[in-house]
Amino acid sequence: MTRGTLAGAIIAVFLTACMVGPDYRRPKTEVPDQYRVAPQQGAPNADTMWWKQFGDPVLDQLIDEALAHNNDVKVAAANVEAASGLLTQVRSPLFPQINYGAHAGRYKFSQSTTIALPAGLSNPTSYFDVLAGASWEIDLWGRVRRQVQGAQANVLATEEARQGVVLTLITQLATSYVQLRSLDEQLVVAQRTLDAYAGELKITKDKFEFGQVSQMNVAQVQSRYETVAARIPDIRNQMVITENAIAVLLGRNPGEVTRGKALADLAAPPVPEGVPSELLERRPDILQAEQQLVSATAQIGAAKAQYFPSISLTGQYGSGSTELNQLFKGATNTWNYVGTITGPIFRAGAISGQVTEAKASQQAALFNYQRVIQNAFADVDDALSSHTQALEQVAAQERLVKALTDYSQLARLQYDGGYAPYSTVLQAEQQLFPEELTLATLRAQALSSVIGIYRALGGGWVNEAAKRTASLTP
Repeated sequence: MTRGTLAGAIIAVFLTACMVGPDYRRPKTEVPDQYRVAPQQGAPNADTMWWKQFGDPVLDQLIDEALAHNNDVKVAAANVEAASGLLTQVRSPLFPQINYGAHAGRYKFSQSTTIALPAGLSNPTSYFDVLAGASWEIDLWGRVRRQVQGAQANVLATEEARQGVVLTLITQLATSYVQLRSLDEQLVVAQRTLDAYAGELKITKDKFEFGQVSQMNVAQVQSRYETVAARIPDIRNQMVITENAIAVLLGRNPGEVTRGKALADLAAPPVPEGVPSELLERRPDILQAEQQLVSATAQIGAAKAQYFPSISLTGQYGSGSTELNQLFKGATNTWNYVGTITGPIFRAGAISGQVTEAKASQQAALFNYQRVIQNAFADVDDALSSHTQALEQVAAQERLVKALTDYSQLARLQYDGGYAPYSTVLQAEQQLFPEELTLATLRAQALSSVIGIYRALGGGWVNEAAKRTASLTP
């Protein structure tokens, strides 16, 4: 190894080692051994594209469309591009900065001055020069490198934010689609019930004409009919609102949304299994918060480096002449180089204030990281509990609807046979209708609760889904 090579290696090692400020180390976090509510039977992991397990090609197409055209995803992608651009800017001082310049001018010197003009120089005279310059600040204390670390972490944090947008988009779209199919089922139930009541109202009015029933019976059937009729506009309004919300997620103007399978035909994805420690490696908001902590830690070193002197090298090489056609002749060459060392003596707390600010920001980022982790654990527990309770509610509601259906049929048979008053039939049918609507709502909530579990767990499927998003175009 030559002396020059050895000296270069020593300098390189020295420059790499001399970075003031703390290096990032992942803080220790208390992680529970397991979630409070464990699924009785689950999928091996949360990395699968779970929405395909609903078995609805229309839902698959809607999700693909949303990934390609959703404006929130586009904004997130633009933010990643902006962060990458900032990283390029921050990194640039690590390399020599090369520039060029040219000047041309004409001067007239005062004839009353006692200073004699150089021989051969006319008055007025012209002057031309072309110069190339280079400057380089030696990052001896790591100020720029710490800034680069912070900018790199910011790029990663912004990318995780984009992943979080994708996660939210898919789960919101799937949930809204399930809610829309629930409203469709509620409308079918309401319309079927209304048609049945319309037929019964006609029969009751005919019986009243022949004196077989009283006016009170007609009013009872009429009130039951109008009760159902009043629910239909509300259901339709909710459908319009849900369709418009889906259209916005798709990047469309408000409008109708294509339907696929009915609510009862949607297959619920299996509940994914997992342990709490896995959240630290795959949930986008946790990874984003950690990268923000990395960036804040790096800013402490960047601030502290200002206490130390900065060393910079500058140089110029070019040509100058009073005659344009002589500008690049050998005698017109000019050059210079300068080394500069500058350092702070008194800044009235400007640097110490930046260090204090950087340390406080790092502490805030640390507390935020811990808060995000705790919220993530709570999200998963909440989602698992909601799913367990939703399944129990659906089962109980199905039994209730079955019992009320049997009750309504038996009441009708007894009334037709003259063994029960019409009020018994009225009471049974009035109880059945709202419970049928509730059953449709609970079935949708049970499917949505599975979606909530996948949202809470994150998973590698977010990365795969993000690959389908449209590339950012200028």
